[in-house]
Amino acid sequence: MEVNHVELVMSAVDPAQYPTTGYPEIAFVGRSNVGKSSLTNVLINRHSYARTSSQPGKTQTLNFYNVEDQLYFVDVPGYGYAKVSKAEREKWGQMIETYLTQREQLRGVVSLVDARHAPTEADVQMYQWLAYYDLPTLIVATKGDKVARGKWNQTMSQIKKTMDLPNTDNIVVFSAPKKIGNDQVWDWIEQQAFGGQE
Repeated sequence: MEVNHVELVMSAVDPAQYPTTGYPEIAFVGRSNVGKSSLTNVLINRHSYARTSSQPGKTQTLNFYNVEDQLYFVDVPGYGYAKVSKAEREKWGQMIETYLTQREQLRGVVSLVDARHAPTEADVQMYQWLAYYDLPTLIVATKGDKVARGKWNQTMSQIKKTMDLPNTDNIVVFSAPKKIGNDQVWDWIEQQAFGGQE
């Protein structure tokens, strides 16, 4: 998709605040600091539109980005950040679960993991949870430029094995600075959002 118009239309904490336009939605999930904002900025062709924060755990709402008046990217608060209180984490958890399990417009989830390390227990749990609810999921291994190109196959094998991925096609190595993987991520998003409907 050629992206010229993007707008952060709202930050929501409960269903009453979600957009009502009916556009398909793609959610982005991942640990704090895994590179969600960097991925989003590359996808929407902006340098710093999606909010990047030097403070992990800063995003505390579901942020809905209107892309070309055709779909929404939904930035979900990062998980696994220790400095947030248990009560706060539980509140986020409920907010995220409500959105991911009840939102009819949700067409798929992009789940980010760090290509430099094996997926964490929280990454695995998130994927298992998405699989349990039968949500179409694309695994994006971010920071691919920090891993030698010759080790990408090894990286993908490790991710597939650790996360027990059944569909080996649904994994992409991504690099924000080099924009590697951008087209593949977009192909998946368009298939989920518009496949069979256009």
